[in-house]
Amino acid sequence: MTYKTLVDILENNRGVDRAVCYVDGENSERRISYGDVYTRALGILHHLQALGAARGDHMIIFLSNNEQFLDGFWAAVCGGIVPVPLAVGISDEHRHKLLRVAAKLGKPWLYTDAKNLARLEDLAAQLGESALFAQLRSRSFLVESITDISRSAVLHRPNPEDPAFIQFSSGSTSEPKGVILTHGNLVANTISSTAVDRFTTDDISLSWMPLTHDMGLIGFYLMQFANRVHINLMPTELFVRRPLLWLQTASKKHATITCSPNFGYRHFLKVLGDRKLEGVDLSSIRLIYNGAEPISVELCNEFMDTLAYTGLKRQAMYPVYGLAEASLAVTLPKLGAEFRWMRVNRHRLNVGTRVEQNPEDPRDALELVCCGEPIPQTQVRIADDERGTIADGHVGHILIRGPNVTRGFIGDAEATALAIDAEGWLDTGDLGFLYEGSLYITGRSKEIIFVNGQNYYPYDLENIAQRVPGLELGKVVAAGVRKPAQQVEELIVFVLHRGSTPEFLPTAIAVGRLINELTGLEVAQVVPVKRIPKTTSGKVQRHLLEQGYADGEFDAELAELAQLRERQSGGARVSGSELEARLQGICETVLEGKRVDVSDNLFEIGASSLKLIEIHETIDRDFPGLIDLTELFDHPTIHELAKHLEAKLAQAVLPVSA
Repeated sequence: MTYKTLVDILENNRGVDRAVCYVDGENSERRISYGDVYTRALGILHHLQALGAARGDHMIIFLSNNEQFLDGFWAAVCGGIVPVPLAVGISDEHRHKLLRVAAKLGKPWLYTDAKNLARLEDLAAQLGESALFAQLRSRSFLVESITDISRSAVLHRPNPEDPAFIQFSSGSTSEPKGVILTHGNLVANTISSTAVDRFTTDDISLSWMPLTHDMGLIGFYLMQFANRVHINLMPTELFVRRPLLWLQTASKKHATITCSPNFGYRHFLKVLGDRKLEGVDLSSIRLIYNGAEPISVELCNEFMDTLAYTGLKRQAMYPVYGLAEASLAVTLPKLGAEFRWMRVNRHRLNVGTRVEQNPEDPRDALELVCCGEPIPQTQVRIADDERGTIADGHVGHILIRGPNVTRGFIGDAEATALAIDAEGWLDTGDLGFLYEGSLYITGRSKEIIFVNGQNYYPYDLENIAQRVPGLELGKVVAAGVRKPAQQVEELIVFVLHRGSTPEFLPTAIAVGRLINELTGLEVAQVVPVKRIPKTTSGKVQRHLLEQGYADGEFDAELAELAQLRERQSGGARVSGSELEARLQGICETVLEGKRVDVSDNLFEIGASSLKLIEIHETIDRDFPGLIDLTELFDHPTIHELAKHLEAKLAQAVLPVSA
């Protein structure tokens, strides 16, 4: 099969007996044949062209429904319109990001639904961006308006160098960067990855990764579609609510390929607990990709050991390294071998330093997983701070070059010039080393915080925290820290405070609540520090604070803060009405280990977006269809939510007028 663009792939596959299966529940799914994918794309494109959308335009896709998302994506691609996928999320920060991206793009089209458009309008009014929203609304296409796709559009045949879509960073960024990926980039990565991983038409894939993420859209949709694989897609929120359904579905479908970032394995194991998956056979899985965030060796072993009884082979665990700028894959392990790792001295990982293996003191040991070798056509080079090549076994900046690598960022010539040099080498922003031809990732030079498979920029979170009275930039430092005994990174916020610990408690609560409310992220600790270490040029030395926290330097202050919180909450519980008691029980079950009073603000006590989804799912099970997930933001205490739900229940039982 020969192809040079995504349109070639779509056309070549319209007659094959394969389908995309959208899994919405245990016994709920919808099957769309490859041929129907093509037909629907041209039918929807007809409507977009009738509105005036044309070749070279940008179209933001802002939908949480996978099927609607991909219909819009293919329609745009077939018309030479450049799709710009953005995550809907559950907080205003995601909608604010859309407005920032729209401003960067100029005059994009917006492919969304009425509910999301209404929420976007409300936020734009609050932010004073009504003029920008008015322009977006005039160029919006609502999926509810699609009633007839019988008329085909004019198909545009792109060149390999034409942009296929724009991939914006997945986290919260005040100045979002959009990676331009061409048809040629994506085809090159698909061909090279296929050569290593040997996808065939007998493969069956299953993914719950969001389609706004490069692993979800490229790795587990476009790449699989190109190889005529049986594709199964599960909504991310369904996995979050019911993680066990992921592997139960894999067993039912006899999946051969699936994936998860670090946090997904941890979430699955936590919900599974001491139970076993009855009747689950995972012996058909040949590859279970592990990427998208730093990989925990301990967690890989725990996951594989826990599920060994299902027939899941250790050789199936497949740690990989990739990024959007590479159209996804950079390095992949050899097939058929167990995953490998190396123990190194955590204190000997600076740029230019030779890696010290197997340190004598166990406290110095850090386990780094092997992410495999560079894929065909992709070059990897380890460089010093001046971009000079350094020897294998030494830590440095990871640079990449190849036909799959982006040529730049949309509307940002400065960022493009900083990232890509005259010879085409792109600085990934990550640090690592090559050993015996394989890549090991040690850290990152761009100071990105990885939480729950997403990347967040410290400056943005610090901007949010400094809205707390008395705080300002330079006095707040956000960081991602993983202590030696932990499997994943935690979000830690350091705040300059020279007073007593009791005086700091209100600030700690306010900072945690504000970041939680605006990003859906749970702040593990807000740490009072006497000094913010900086370089002579005034740049914050984030790594010194991270190291101090990991070494237990602030444990005494944090223990005192925990005691103060406990004392403040008091021993007495306010149970209130029966409805409040039921909601209180739900919250305390989901927020395991936390005591929740009916007057507690869920954001103040650290209910992450994952936990909010769990809480909503449980409430919806008891009171179907009455509470929308976003209403938890409007009624963040049990008392307020109970009153709101009580009104909904009263309305639901009112007699219908004759």
